[in-house]
Amino acid sequence: MKIKSTLLLIAVLIGTVVYAQEKRPEKKLVYKFDIKEQIAAPVVRTTTNALNEAEELNADYVLIHMNTYGGLVDAADSIRTKILNFPVPVLVFIDNNAASAGALIAIAADSIYIRPGGSIGAASVVDGQGNLVPEKFQSYMRGHMRSTAESHGKDTIISGKDTTFLWHRDPAIAEAMVDPSTFIEGVIDTGKVITFSADEALLNGYAEGKANSYTEALDMAGITDYELVEYTPTVLDNIIGLLVNPFVHGLLVMIIIGGIYFELQTPGVGFPLGAAILAALLYFAPLYLEGLVENWEILLFIAGIALIAVEIFVLPGFGIAGISGIVLVVLGLSLALIDNIIFETDMNLGMKELLKSILLVASSTVLSLVGSILISKRMYKATRFAGLILDSTQDSEEGFVVNAVELSPLVGKEAVTHTILRPSGKVSVDNDIYDACCEESFIDKGEKVVIIKHEAGQLYVKKI
Repeated sequence: MKIKSTLLLIAVLIGTVVYAQEKRPEKKLVYKFDIKEQIAAPVVRTTTNALNEAEELNADYVLIHMNTYGGLVDAADSIRTKILNFPVPVLVFIDNNAASAGALIAIAADSIYIRPGGSIGAASVVDGQGNLVPEKFQSYMRGHMRSTAESHGKDTIISGKDTTFLWHRDPAIAEAMVDPSTFIEGVIDTGKVITFSADEALLNGYAEGKANSYTEALDMAGITDYELVEYTPTVLDNIIGLLVNPFVHGLLVMIIIGGIYFELQTPGVGFPLGAAILAALLYFAPLYLEGLVENWEILLFIAGIALIAVEIFVLPGFGIAGISGIVLVVLGLSLALIDNIIFETDMNLGMKELLKSILLVASSTVLSLVGSILISKRMYKATRFAGLILDSTQDSEEGFVVNAVELSPLVGKEAVTHTILRPSGKVSVDNDIYDACCEESFIDKGEKVVIIKHEAGQLYVKKI
Protein backbone atom coordinates (compact mmCIF):
# COMPACT_ATOMS: atom_id res chain seq x y z
CA MET A 1 0.00 0.00 0.00
CA LYS A 2 2.81 2.36 0.89
CA ILE A 3 4.56 1.52 -2.37
CA LYS A 4 1.44 2.35 -4.38
CA SER A 5 1.04 5.67 -2.54
CA THR A 6 4.68 6.56 -3.16
CA LEU A 7 4.41 5.75 -6.85
CA LEU A 8 1.23 7.77 -7.12
CA LEU A 9 2.89 10.75 -5.42
CA ILE A 10 5.87 10.56 -7.78
CA ALA A 11 3.53 10.40 -10.81
CA VAL A 12 1.65 13.48 -9.57
CA LEU A 13 4.92 15.38 -9.05
CA ILE A 14 6.18 14.49 -12.52
CA GLY A 15 2.88 15.52 -14.07
CA THR A 16 2.97 18.81 -12.21
CA VAL A 17 6.51 19.57 -13.40
CA VAL A 18 5.65 18.68 -17.02
CA TYR A 19 2.49 20.80 -16.89
CA ALA A 20 4.39 23.72 -15.43
CA GLN A 21 7.01 23.48 -18.13
CA GLU A 22 4.35 23.36 -20.82
CA LYS A 23 2.61 26.40 -19.38
CA ARG A 24 5.82 28.37 -18.83
CA PRO A 25 5.92 31.18 -21.41
CA GLU A 26 8.80 31.14 -23.88
CA LYS A 27 11.45 33.83 -23.58
CA LYS A 28 11.04 36.85 -25.83
CA LEU A 29 13.77 37.40 -28.39
CA VAL A 30 15.23 40.91 -28.36
CA TYR A 31 17.53 41.81 -31.25
CA LYS A 32 19.93 44.69 -30.52
CA PHE A 33 22.17 46.79 -32.76
CA ASP A 34 24.04 50.07 -32.31
CA ILE A 35 23.90 53.46 -34.01
CA LYS A 36 26.87 55.22 -32.43
CA GLU A 37 28.41 57.08 -35.34
CA GLN A 38 27.61 59.68 -37.97
CA ILE A 39 24.46 58.80 -39.88
CA ALA A 40 25.73 57.86 -43.33
CA ALA A 41 25.82 54.97 -45.79
CA PRO A 42 27.52 52.47 -43.42
CA VAL A 43 24.75 52.98 -40.84
CA VAL A 44 22.10 52.34 -43.51
CA ARG A 45 23.89 49.10 -44.37
CA THR A 46 24.13 48.09 -40.70
CA THR A 47 20.45 48.85 -40.11
CA THR A 48 19.35 46.91 -43.20
CA ASN A 49 21.42 43.86 -42.29
CA ALA A 50 20.35 43.97 -38.63
CA LEU A 51 16.63 44.25 -39.39
CA ASN A 52 16.84 41.47 -41.98
CA GLU A 53 18.56 39.19 -39.47
CA ALA A 54 16.05 40.10 -36.75
CA GLU A 55 13.19 39.17 -39.08
CA GLU A 56 14.85 35.86 -39.99
CA LEU A 57 15.19 35.04 -36.28
CA ASN A 58 11.53 35.97 -35.66
CA ALA A 59 12.57 38.51 -33.05
CA ASP A 60 9.82 39.87 -30.82
CA TYR A 61 11.51 43.25 -30.33
CA VAL A 62 14.31 45.27 -31.88
CA LEU A 63 16.41 47.52 -29.66
CA ILE A 64 18.58 50.32 -31.06
CA HIS A 65 21.35 51.57 -28.78
CA MET A 66 21.86 55.14 -30.02
CA ASN A 67 24.42 57.85 -29.44
CA THR A 68 24.87 60.12 -32.44
CA TYR A 69 25.15 63.79 -33.34
CA GLY A 70 23.39 63.22 -36.68
CA GLY A 71 24.55 63.00 -40.27
CA LEU A 72 23.10 62.79 -43.77
CA VAL A 73 19.39 63.41 -44.22
CA ASP A 74 18.92 60.87 -47.01
CA ALA A 75 20.63 58.15 -44.97
CA ALA A 76 18.45 58.97 -41.95
CA ASP A 77 15.34 58.90 -44.14
CA SER A 78 16.22 55.41 -45.39
CA ILE A 79 16.66 54.15 -41.82
CA ARG A 80 13.46 55.91 -40.66
CA THR A 81 11.46 54.22 -43.43
CA LYS A 82 12.82 50.78 -42.57
CA ILE A 83 11.92 51.25 -38.88
CA LEU A 84 8.41 52.50 -39.63
CA ASN A 85 7.72 49.52 -41.88
CA PHE A 86 9.24 46.90 -39.59
CA PRO A 87 6.62 44.35 -38.42
CA VAL A 88 7.63 44.14 -34.72
CA PRO A 89 8.07 46.91 -32.12
CA VAL A 90 11.30 48.89 -32.30
CA LEU A 91 12.70 50.49 -29.15
CA VAL A 92 15.43 53.14 -28.98
CA PHE A 93 17.67 53.72 -25.98
CA ILE A 94 19.28 57.16 -26.34
CA ASP A 95 22.62 56.90 -24.61
CA ASN A 96 23.26 60.67 -24.34
CA ASN A 97 22.63 62.01 -27.88
CA ALA A 98 20.00 61.75 -30.61
CA ALA A 99 20.65 64.98 -32.49
CA SER A 100 19.61 66.08 -35.99
CA ALA A 101 19.28 63.00 -38.24
CA GLY A 102 19.49 60.87 -35.08
CA ALA A 103 16.33 62.55 -33.77
CA LEU A 104 14.46 61.60 -36.97
CA ILE A 105 15.45 57.95 -36.52
CA ALA A 106 14.58 57.94 -32.81
CA ILE A 107 11.12 59.42 -33.42
CA ALA A 108 10.42 56.62 -35.90
CA ALA A 109 10.76 54.03 -33.12
CA ASP A 110 7.71 52.77 -31.24
CA SER A 111 9.24 53.57 -27.86
CA ILE A 112 12.01 55.94 -26.76
CA TYR A 113 14.01 55.61 -23.56
CA ILE A 114 16.67 58.17 -22.71
CA ARG A 115 19.54 58.28 -20.28
CA PRO A 116 19.36 61.02 -17.61
CA GLY A 117 21.44 63.89 -18.98
CA GLY A 118 20.74 62.86 -22.58
CA SER A 119 19.09 64.97 -25.26
CA ILE A 120 17.03 64.70 -28.45
CA GLY A 121 16.30 67.31 -31.12
CA ALA A 122 18.15 70.09 -33.02
CA ALA A 123 17.19 68.66 -36.41
CA SER A 124 17.77 71.72 -38.62
CA VAL A 125 19.66 70.84 -41.81
CA VAL A 126 23.17 72.31 -42.02
CA ASP A 127 26.06 72.05 -44.46
CA GLY A 128 29.58 70.79 -43.77
CA GLN A 129 30.51 74.09 -42.08
CA GLY A 130 27.49 74.06 -39.76
CA ASN A 131 25.58 76.76 -41.65
CA LEU A 132 21.85 76.44 -42.28
CA VAL A 133 21.07 75.30 -45.82
CA PRO A 134 18.25 76.89 -47.93
CA GLU A 135 14.58 76.65 -47.03
CA LYS A 136 13.91 73.80 -49.48
CA PHE A 137 16.02 71.47 -47.35
CA GLN A 138 14.47 72.71 -44.09
CA SER A 139 10.98 72.15 -45.53
CA TYR A 140 11.96 68.64 -46.59
CA MET A 141 13.21 67.84 -43.08
CA ARG A 142 10.18 69.44 -41.39
CA GLY A 143 7.86 67.30 -43.47
CA HIS A 144 9.75 64.14 -42.57
CA MET A 145 9.82 64.96 -38.87
CA ARG A 146 6.11 65.81 -38.86
CA SER A 147 4.99 62.73 -40.81
CA THR A 148 7.18 60.48 -38.65
CA ALA A 149 5.57 61.84 -35.47
CA GLU A 150 2.09 61.49 -37.01
CA SER A 151 2.74 57.84 -37.91
CA HIS A 152 2.43 56.90 -34.22
CA GLY A 153 -1.21 57.98 -34.23
CA LYS A 154 -3.43 59.94 -31.88
CA ASP A 155 -6.24 59.41 -29.41
CA THR A 156 -9.60 61.06 -29.97
CA ILE A 157 -11.05 62.48 -26.76
CA ILE A 158 -14.71 63.55 -26.74
CA SER A 159 -15.89 65.66 -23.85
CA GLY A 160 -19.46 66.81 -24.32
CA LYS A 161 -19.53 68.71 -27.57
CA ASP A 162 -15.76 69.18 -27.62
CA THR A 163 -13.45 66.83 -29.51
CA THR A 164 -9.71 66.98 -29.01
CA PHE A 165 -6.89 64.92 -30.40
CA LEU A 166 -4.03 63.73 -28.25
CA TRP A 167 -1.02 62.80 -30.34
CA HIS A 168 1.33 60.10 -29.14
CA ARG A 169 4.16 62.24 -30.57
CA ASP A 170 3.06 65.85 -31.15
CA PRO A 171 3.85 66.69 -34.84
CA ALA A 172 4.21 70.40 -33.99
CA ILE A 173 7.05 69.56 -31.60
CA ALA A 174 8.75 67.47 -34.28
CA GLU A 175 8.57 70.42 -36.68
CA ALA A 176 9.91 72.77 -34.00
CA MET A 177 13.02 70.59 -33.78
CA VAL A 178 13.77 71.88 -37.29
CA ASP A 179 12.07 75.28 -37.61
CA PRO A 180 13.09 78.12 -35.25
CA SER A 181 10.02 80.15 -36.29
CA THR A 182 7.63 77.68 -34.64
CA PHE A 183 5.98 78.77 -31.39
CA ILE A 184 4.46 76.23 -29.00
CA GLU A 185 3.07 77.68 -25.81
CA GLY A 186 4.85 76.32 -22.76
CA VAL A 187 7.34 74.44 -24.89
CA ILE A 188 9.40 76.74 -27.14
CA ASP A 189 9.57 80.39 -28.17
CA THR A 190 10.21 81.57 -31.72
CA GLY A 191 13.83 81.96 -32.73
CA LYS A 192 14.90 78.65 -31.22
CA VAL A 193 14.82 75.02 -32.27
CA ILE A 194 13.82 72.37 -29.77
CA THR A 195 16.41 70.22 -28.07
CA PHE A 196 14.79 68.28 -25.25
CA SER A 197 16.60 67.13 -22.14
CA ALA A 198 15.63 63.74 -20.75
CA ASP A 199 13.05 65.28 -18.42
CA GLU A 200 11.61 67.52 -21.14
CA ALA A 201 11.38 64.61 -23.58
CA LEU A 202 9.50 62.60 -20.98
CA LEU A 203 7.20 65.52 -20.15
CA ASN A 204 6.30 66.22 -23.79
CA GLY A 205 5.73 62.69 -24.95
CA TYR A 206 9.05 62.21 -26.73
CA ALA A 207 10.26 59.52 -24.35
CA GLU A 208 8.55 56.69 -22.53
CA GLY A 209 11.01 56.74 -19.68
CA LYS A 210 14.47 57.55 -18.33
CA ALA A 211 16.89 54.66 -18.03
CA ASN A 212 20.56 54.34 -17.12
CA SER A 213 21.15 51.40 -19.45
CA TYR A 214 19.44 49.54 -22.24
CA THR A 215 18.70 46.62 -19.88
CA GLU A 216 16.88 49.04 -17.59
CA ALA A 217 15.01 50.39 -20.62
CA LEU A 218 13.84 46.86 -21.44
CA ASP A 219 12.66 46.40 -17.85
CA MET A 220 10.69 49.67 -18.06
CA ALA A 221 9.11 48.43 -21.30
CA GLY A 222 7.89 45.34 -19.45
CA ILE A 223 10.33 43.01 -21.20
CA THR A 224 11.88 41.02 -18.38
CA ASP A 225 12.24 37.40 -19.48
CA TYR A 226 14.10 37.63 -22.76
CA GLU A 227 17.00 36.37 -24.84
CA LEU A 228 19.27 39.09 -26.24
CA VAL A 229 20.90 38.70 -29.66
CA GLU A 230 23.32 41.42 -30.77
CA TYR A 231 24.24 42.32 -34.32
CA THR A 232 27.86 41.54 -35.17
CA PRO A 233 29.33 43.38 -38.18
CA THR A 234 30.76 41.11 -40.86
CA VAL A 235 34.25 41.43 -42.34
CA LEU A 236 32.65 43.01 -45.43
CA ASP A 237 30.88 45.58 -43.23
CA ASN A 238 34.18 46.53 -41.60
CA ILE A 239 35.96 46.81 -44.95
CA ILE A 240 33.21 48.98 -46.43
CA GLY A 241 33.17 51.13 -43.30
CA LEU A 242 36.91 51.69 -43.72
CA LEU A 243 36.75 52.46 -47.44
CA VAL A 244 33.97 55.05 -47.12
CA ASN A 245 35.96 56.96 -44.53
CA PRO A 246 36.57 60.53 -45.86
CA PHE A 247 40.32 60.26 -45.25
CA VAL A 248 40.55 57.01 -47.21
CA HIS A 249 38.45 58.59 -49.98
CA GLY A 250 40.95 61.41 -50.27
CA LEU A 251 43.86 58.96 -50.35
CA LEU A 252 42.21 56.87 -53.08
CA VAL A 253 41.52 59.97 -55.18
CA MET A 254 45.20 60.89 -54.90
CA ILE A 255 46.24 57.43 -56.09
CA ILE A 256 43.75 57.45 -58.99
CA ILE A 257 44.65 60.89 -60.34
CA GLY A 258 48.36 60.52 -59.62
CA GLY A 259 48.50 57.07 -61.22
CA ILE A 260 46.79 58.28 -64.40
CA TYR A 261 49.07 61.32 -64.61
CA PHE A 262 52.29 59.33 -64.17
CA GLU A 263 51.09 56.73 -66.68
CA LEU A 264 50.80 59.52 -69.26
CA GLN A 265 54.42 60.44 -68.58
CA THR A 266 55.79 56.95 -69.21
CA PRO A 267 55.63 54.67 -72.27
CA GLY A 268 53.56 51.50 -72.26
CA VAL A 269 51.47 50.20 -69.38
CA GLY A 270 53.02 49.97 -65.94
CA PHE A 271 52.52 50.11 -62.21
CA PRO A 272 50.94 53.62 -62.04
CA LEU A 273 47.98 52.61 -64.20
CA GLY A 274 47.51 49.37 -62.24
CA ALA A 275 47.51 51.30 -58.97
CA ALA A 276 44.99 53.79 -60.39
CA ILE A 277 42.62 51.01 -61.50
CA LEU A 278 42.82 49.24 -58.13
CA ALA A 279 42.21 52.50 -56.28
CA ALA A 280 39.23 53.23 -58.54
CA LEU A 281 37.69 49.85 -57.70
CA LEU A 282 38.18 50.45 -53.99
CA TYR A 283 36.74 53.95 -54.40
CA PHE A 284 33.57 53.16 -56.34
CA ALA A 285 32.69 49.62 -55.16
CA PRO A 286 31.71 50.48 -51.54
CA LEU A 287 29.77 53.55 -52.65
CA TYR A 288 27.93 51.48 -55.25
CA LEU A 289 27.08 48.78 -52.71
CA GLU A 290 25.70 51.49 -50.43
CA GLY A 291 23.56 52.85 -53.26
CA LEU A 292 25.23 56.27 -53.23
CA VAL A 293 26.79 56.17 -56.70
CA GLU A 294 24.62 56.10 -59.81
CA ASN A 295 25.55 53.91 -62.78
CA TRP A 296 26.03 56.93 -65.02
CA GLU A 297 28.67 58.36 -62.66
CA ILE A 298 30.73 55.18 -62.94
CA LEU A 299 30.23 55.16 -66.73
CA LEU A 300 31.43 58.76 -66.80
CA PHE A 301 34.65 57.74 -65.08
CA ILE A 302 35.12 54.69 -67.34
CA ALA A 303 34.55 56.85 -70.45
CA GLY A 304 37.25 59.19 -69.20
CA ILE A 305 39.69 56.31 -68.74
CA ALA A 306 38.86 55.05 -72.25
CA LEU A 307 39.56 58.45 -73.80
CA ILE A 308 42.89 58.67 -71.97
CA ALA A 309 43.77 55.17 -73.22
CA VAL A 310 42.94 56.24 -76.79
CA GLU A 311 45.22 59.24 -76.35
CA ILE A 312 48.07 57.07 -75.07
CA PHE A 313 47.89 54.16 -77.51
CA VAL A 314 46.17 55.48 -80.64
CA LEU A 315 46.49 59.21 -81.14
CA PRO A 316 49.81 61.06 -81.24
CA GLY A 317 50.77 63.70 -78.70
CA PHE A 318 48.25 64.95 -76.20
CA GLY A 319 45.07 66.61 -77.44
CA ILE A 320 41.29 66.72 -77.21
CA ALA A 321 40.80 63.06 -76.31
CA GLY A 322 43.27 63.22 -73.42
CA ILE A 323 41.92 66.48 -72.04
CA SER A 324 38.31 65.27 -72.36
CA GLY A 325 39.25 62.03 -70.62
CA ILE A 326 40.80 63.84 -67.67
CA VAL A 327 37.72 66.10 -67.38
CA LEU A 328 35.38 63.08 -67.34
CA VAL A 329 37.53 61.26 -64.78
CA VAL A 330 37.55 64.28 -62.47
CA LEU A 331 33.78 64.76 -62.89
CA GLY A 332 33.10 61.09 -62.18
CA LEU A 333 35.18 61.15 -59.02
CA SER A 334 33.72 64.49 -57.90
CA LEU A 335 30.06 63.59 -58.48
CA ALA A 336 30.54 60.36 -56.51
CA LEU A 337 31.39 62.44 -53.42
CA ILE A 338 28.09 64.34 -53.29
CA ASP A 339 24.47 63.37 -52.84
CA ASN A 340 22.49 63.74 -56.08
CA ILE A 341 19.40 64.81 -54.15
CA ILE A 342 21.07 68.22 -53.73
CA PHE A 343 20.59 68.95 -57.43
CA GLU A 344 16.90 68.05 -57.19
CA THR A 345 16.20 70.45 -54.35
CA ASP A 346 18.63 73.34 -54.94
CA MET A 347 20.70 73.52 -58.12
CA ASN A 348 22.81 76.44 -56.89
CA LEU A 349 23.80 74.59 -53.74
CA GLY A 350 24.43 71.47 -55.81
CA MET A 351 26.85 73.37 -58.05
CA LYS A 352 28.64 74.74 -54.98
CA GLU A 353 29.03 71.23 -53.57
CA LEU A 354 30.25 69.98 -56.96
CA LEU A 355 32.83 72.77 -57.07
CA LYS A 356 34.04 71.75 -53.60
CA SER A 357 34.39 68.15 -54.75
CA ILE A 358 36.31 69.21 -57.86
CA LEU A 359 38.63 71.30 -55.71
CA LEU A 360 39.15 68.29 -53.44
CA VAL A 361 40.09 66.09 -56.41
CA ALA A 362 42.37 68.81 -57.82
CA SER A 363 44.10 69.34 -54.47
CA SER A 364 44.54 65.57 -54.13
CA THR A 365 46.27 65.57 -57.51
CA VAL A 366 48.67 68.30 -56.43
CA LEU A 367 49.44 66.49 -53.19
CA SER A 368 50.09 63.24 -55.04
CA LEU A 369 52.50 64.95 -57.45
CA VAL A 370 54.38 66.74 -54.68
CA GLY A 371 54.51 63.58 -52.59
CA SER A 372 55.81 61.51 -55.50
CA ILE A 373 58.58 64.02 -56.23
CA LEU A 374 59.66 64.10 -52.59
CA ILE A 375 59.60 60.31 -52.31
CA SER A 376 61.63 59.98 -55.52
CA LYS A 377 64.29 62.33 -54.18
CA ARG A 378 64.49 60.44 -50.90
CA MET A 379 64.76 57.10 -52.71
CA TYR A 380 67.56 58.50 -54.87
CA LYS A 381 69.56 59.56 -51.81
CA ALA A 382 68.84 56.49 -49.68
CA THR A 383 71.52 53.80 -50.07
CA ARG A 384 69.08 50.93 -49.51
CA PHE A 385 67.23 51.95 -52.70
CA ALA A 386 70.33 52.75 -54.74
CA GLY A 387 70.01 49.53 -56.76
CA LEU A 388 66.57 50.57 -57.98
CA ILE A 389 67.88 53.72 -59.71
CA LEU A 390 70.16 53.79 -62.74
CA ASP A 391 72.65 56.60 -62.07
CA SER A 392 75.66 55.46 -64.15
CA THR A 393 76.89 57.42 -67.19
CA GLN A 394 78.24 56.11 -70.48
CA ASP A 395 81.14 58.39 -71.43
CA SER A 396 82.92 58.20 -74.77
CA GLU A 397 86.24 58.22 -72.90
CA GLU A 398 85.30 54.82 -71.52
CA GLY A 399 84.68 53.40 -74.99
CA PHE A 400 80.92 54.04 -75.35
CA VAL A 401 80.04 55.16 -78.89
CA VAL A 402 76.88 55.78 -80.92
CA ASN A 403 76.48 53.51 -83.93
CA ALA A 404 74.71 56.04 -86.15
CA VAL A 405 73.20 55.01 -89.49
CA GLU A 406 73.82 57.40 -92.37
CA LEU A 407 70.37 58.38 -93.65
CA SER A 408 71.31 61.02 -96.21
CA PRO A 409 71.50 58.54 -99.14
CA LEU A 410 67.88 57.55 -98.49
CA VAL A 411 66.48 61.04 -99.16
CA GLY A 412 64.46 61.00 -102.39
CA LYS A 413 63.96 57.24 -102.40
CA GLU A 414 60.60 55.53 -102.42
CA ALA A 415 59.53 53.43 -99.43
CA VAL A 416 56.55 51.43 -98.22
CA THR A 417 54.91 52.02 -94.87
CA HIS A 418 55.69 49.03 -92.68
CA THR A 419 53.21 50.18 -90.01
CA ILE A 420 50.51 52.82 -89.85
CA LEU A 421 51.98 56.30 -89.54
CA ARG A 422 50.06 58.37 -86.93
CA PRO A 423 52.13 60.39 -87.87
CA SER A 424 55.06 58.31 -86.51
CA GLY A 425 55.73 54.71 -87.39
CA LYS A 426 58.07 52.62 -89.52
CA VAL A 427 58.81 52.37 -93.24
CA SER A 428 60.58 49.74 -95.31
CA VAL A 429 63.38 50.76 -97.70
CA ASP A 430 65.13 48.00 -99.61
CA ASN A 431 63.99 45.46 -97.02
CA ASP A 432 65.40 47.56 -94.17
CA ILE A 433 63.12 49.05 -91.52
CA TYR A 434 63.50 52.67 -90.37
CA ASP A 435 61.67 54.99 -88.01
CA ALA A 436 59.70 57.56 -89.95
CA CYS A 437 57.27 60.41 -89.57
CA CYS A 438 54.83 61.69 -92.19
CA GLU A 439 53.77 65.24 -93.01
CA GLU A 440 50.13 64.16 -93.07
CA SER A 441 48.38 63.17 -89.89
CA PHE A 442 47.80 59.57 -91.01
CA ILE A 443 49.10 57.15 -93.64
CA ASP A 444 47.85 53.56 -93.70
CA LYS A 445 50.08 50.48 -93.72
CA GLY A 446 51.33 49.31 -97.14
CA GLU A 447 51.17 52.73 -98.80
CA LYS A 448 53.96 54.03 -101.07
CA VAL A 449 55.79 57.09 -99.76
CA VAL A 450 58.80 59.16 -100.70
CA ILE A 451 61.54 60.16 -98.25
CA ILE A 452 61.88 63.95 -98.21
CA LYS A 453 64.41 64.52 -95.39
CA HIS A 454 65.88 63.14 -92.18
CA GLU A 455 66.38 64.66 -88.73
CA ALA A 456 67.67 63.23 -85.43
CA GLY A 457 67.89 59.71 -86.79
CA GLN A 458 64.36 59.72 -88.20
CA LEU A 459 63.09 59.80 -91.79
CA TYR A 460 60.37 62.18 -92.90
CA VAL A 461 58.11 60.99 -95.69
CA LYS A 462 55.07 62.01 -97.69
CA LYS A 463 52.52 59.97 -99.56
CA ILE A 464 53.09 59.47 -103.29
